[in-house]
Order: sequence, then structure tokens, then C-alpha cells
Amino acid sequence: MKIREIRAFNITKPGVGQPVAVSQSAQAQQRRPPWIDDAEVANPMSRFPRYKARRASWRANWPAVGCLVIADDGTWGFGTTSFGDPVVSLINDHLGPLLADENPMATDKLYDMMLRLASPYSPSGLASYAISAIDLALWDLKGRVLGLPVFELAGGPARERQTCYATGNDIDWHMELGFTATKLACPYGPADGLAAIDANEEFVAKARELIGPRVELMLDCWMAFDVDFAVRLAERLRPHGLRWIEDCLTPENPSAHAALRQRLPWQPLASGEHWYTPYAFLEATRQQWVDIFQPDIHWVGGFTACQRIAAIAEAAGLEVILHAGMNTPYGQHFGYGSTASSWGEFFVGGGPGVPLDQTTGFPGMRVPRDGLLEVSDAPGFGHGLSLEAIEGLTG
Repeated sequence: MKIREIRAFNITKPGVGQPVAVSQSAQAQQRRPPWIDDAEVANPMSRFPRYKARRASWRANWPAVGCLVIADDGTWGFGTTSFGDPVVSLINDHLGPLLADENPMATDKLYDMMLRLASPYSPSGLASYAISAIDLALWDLKGRVLGLPVFELAGGPARERQTCYATGNDIDWHMELGFTATKLACPYGPADGLAAIDANEEFVAKARELIGPRVELMLDCWMAFDVDFAVRLAERLRPHGLRWIEDCLTPENPSAHAALRQRLPWQPLASGEHWYTPYAFLEATRQQWVDIFQPDIHWVGGFTACQRIAAIAEAAGLEVILHAGMNTPYGQHFGYGSTASSWGEFFVGGGPGVPLDQTTGFPGMRVPRDGLLEVSDAPGFGHGLSLEAIEGLTG
């Protein structure tokens, strides 16, 4: 078997790889708009007033990307990633053609090839998104050829069901759904001055009062802080028992990560959503920056990259909890098959009252029930998409 074609395209229909258009029937069940519609969240651009209020005002408006790998016998696999035309070009104009005629089952070799092919412009950043889409499609194809779910190819399930936590600020809805852990998006950062410490403490204290002492609580800071602000906030929030503080700093500043770890030895820290390739995680392990790695399987280099990151983490006694891993079948299969991933993140994007299964664009994907997830055992990633349906994503 050989690769006949690797083809990427922009996904222009809502649902797969991007926010789902909630049906009218689901909207009728919605009790109030989801928190994400109008909530301000601290972010790297918060210091600039014109872009402070909404992340959508400054983020690139590129569509999601789909990638098909088709073998010479017609077998195919499908992967997804982000950032539209730039990533599509990297796949169609460079990486894809150079992998033609290779064995699609040789995922480790092909991953190594892609890292090396991208070396002139770096396999990090946008190239990592392109590599992710191809790698995921290759693993999907491999599972279809062998008639096995990807988690079986990775060594089999690591547990009977995956424990999940909910991310978002509609925490009353999270509790109603049966989650036993929830993560907040932090609203204020250094751009808001000294008052931000007080306001964030009030925000977290209200959440802790609502959920009680026996539910785990985390705080996502989305690259918005500097070291001093992160330390001061962590000290103030100490009475509220945060399981971890996440993604406080910009990813490119290693000295800041080292300083934060030194100044907060008692507070569990998590990061890695915007780190690319396993090399970044190896350096973080050497320097002991964080306790929990959070790569995104669609951004960091795909299933193969996440396997390598998990091996690094387990050797160092660290956890791996994929960024929004339970929101796609790709992340679900990795978490379910990894002994390093005792938890999985499910981002709750629908408003209170909207069933979770109405907020996913993958027809074969399961969602958490009472905070627990049973992963599909269909071949490949079990995404439930036919080739015809995939071809229709661009229409």
C-alpha cells in the first residue's frame, strides 16, 4: 500500500473543526446565552484597549482545515486542524506531494519526514498545524485498514471510562451535567491594574461557593499575565484550593516560565496549549516549568507528537491533559489510550440547557455523561464522517 494523494481544504460549513451551528430545537432548550457570547477574558492583547473586550476582534479569521490521505487502493483517512489558507498551502504545495508513494502505515517515519521537510521554515507554528492534520489522517487511515479504533493501535484503553472536566464560566450548568471538576476563564489581567486582583478573587470565590469544596476548580489565564501578576494572584487565590493555574505566560518566554516556577513552588501549574513539537515539552521537563502538559492534538503535531510528549511526561512523573481533548474524536482516542492522561478537557460551548451532543459536528463522537466518557470503538477515530460528507464540507 502506498499514499496516492494528500489533499487539504478549507472547511466552510460550520461544525467540523469549528463552532457548531446549534439547531433550532437545541436553541429552544437554551435557558440563557452561553458565557462565551459576551464574556471578557484576559488575553495577550488586553493591554490594547481597542482589542481588549473580545478575543474575536484580533484573532485570525481563517477557517478550519480538513485533510484527506488517500491510498492507492482507495482507503482513506481524515484529519483536521486550523488556520485556513496558510496551512492548506503548506500541505498541498509542500508536505503532501513529498509524502506520495510512501507507506501510509509508517506513521512514525512519516512524522519524522515531515519535521525534517519543514526544517527550513521551522516545524513549529503554522507548519505544526499542517503536520498535525496529515498525521491524524494517517492514523485514521491505519485504523480503517486494520479495522481497529486508534486507541487499540496505541496499546488499548488505559481505563474503562475517561474522567472529564468542563471548561467555561457557566459552572451551574456544569454541575447540573454531573461534572466533578470545572475550569474557569479568567476575566482580568495586568491591563486592569490592581483592581484585577480583587475582581478575580471575587470571581473565583463565587465559583467555589457555588460548587462546594468537593469539586475540583481550575483557572485558565490564556497567556495574559506577567510573572509578578501571576504570583500575586496565585497567593490571593490560595484559600480557594485551585487544582492548577493554567497558561499564565506567553509561550515563547522560557525565562519567565522558569521564574514563575521558582516563585510558586507550591502551586500546580499547567501549560503547553501553544507549544509546538515534542522538543518544547522536553525542554519544559528539563527545567521543571509545569506539572501538567496540555498540548492540542490538532496543533502540536498530531497523534504521533502527543505519544512522544506522553513518553517524556511519564518518565518525569507529569500528567498530559490535551487542550479541549474531549471535544474531538482525535483527542478522545489519545486520552483513552494514554496512561499519562487521567483527565480529559471538554469545552462547553453551548448555553445552559443545550445537550452536549448538540454541540459537536462529528456524528460518531460521544460526549461526557456525568463527567465520564465512553469512547467509540469504530475503526479509525470513529468520527462518523463518510467520504461524501467530507467532500461536502467545502460547499
